[in-house]
Amino acid sequence: MIPLRDEQGSTAFPVATYTIIVITSLVFVWQLIAGIDNPAIIYTFGFVPAKYMVTPMAAYFSWLNKLSSPFTYMFLHGGFWHFMGNMWFLYIFGDNIEQQLGPLRFILFYLVCGLLAAFFHFLLNHSSAVPTIGASGAIAGVMGAYFLLHPGNKILTLIPVFIFPLFVRIPAFVFLGIWFFIQFINATGQGAGASVAWWAHIGGFLSGMAFIGVNNKLPRAGFTEKIDKYTVKKRSPRLHVVTPGEAPAGGSNLYGTIELTSLEALTGTKKLITIPWGFKKSVYRVVVPAGIRRGAMLRLKGKGKSIPGMPPGDLLLRVDIKNVI
Repeated sequence: MIPLRDEQGSTAFPVATYTIIVITSLVFVWQLIAGIDNPAIIYTFGFVPAKYMVTPMAAYFSWLNKLSSPFTYMFLHGGFWHFMGNMWFLYIFGDNIEQQLGPLRFILFYLVCGLLAAFFHFLLNHSSAVPTIGASGAIAGVMGAYFLLHPGNKILTLIPVFIFPLFVRIPAFVFLGIWFFIQFINATGQGAGASVAWWAHIGGFLSGMAFIGVNNKLPRAGFTEKIDKYTVKKRSPRLHVVTPGEAPAGGSNLYGTIELTSLEALTGTKKLITIPWGFKKSVYRVVVPAGIRRGAMLRLKGKGKSIPGMPPGDLLLRVDIKNVI
């Protein structure tokens, strides 16, 4: 399952989420230049439990290194797909948690979840000399927070079925629940001895759930509200999910809704819509003319209901405008 986007759109540009992605990307470029498997980098900046428990290795590293490693490890990655997978999941789930916490608290939340993920790994691998690297533990914390805050939100997911791309909308509690179950099975089963820090994923997820509950009890400083006016999003997602329905009077036409921002309605835009109805082509391009108003209808000819003996109906999309100016 490959998540494409969630349907819980955030109203503000996720400054902290994108900053973490940019910093991690720069570190990954540095790794590529220095050598992705460079042992000096991996052992120095990775989290190695033996640094703390095995005397010969502990003597080799300074206390400063031992204090910084539980943080620096989450910015390193072992390869392109390791890096891309982590950053994609952060991109999908991070913006909503940042909107809930605010940018400064989100950065602190991310680092603490990564720290506790390393601690969980340490508890069960306290003498391991194998370095742990990657943002998975911290991002698992983001996913744990999302699990609590938006359990019923739909995740637009791509499931490759042979050569067919199948798009399905999966509730977040199901998608993330399956993910967590896979981590637990691997941590306690045959995958426990593999090179993946499964318990770090589990620890990060549980830490995110715990800290999002604590955050709800903390007073807000007002900083988020001050920067919201500078970070408000001016465009909606390019890909929209439309679940069409029939008109009360019946007929072959189908009806759905497409959401735009005020800027998009004013200047015009192009969108992709996906219609979850099996193995048929389910992604269509929609051109939105400039100056369109709320309640206007966009027509996709021939994409409606097929009734024997009649030409196919049309799909009519009603325009809804968010953040009206």
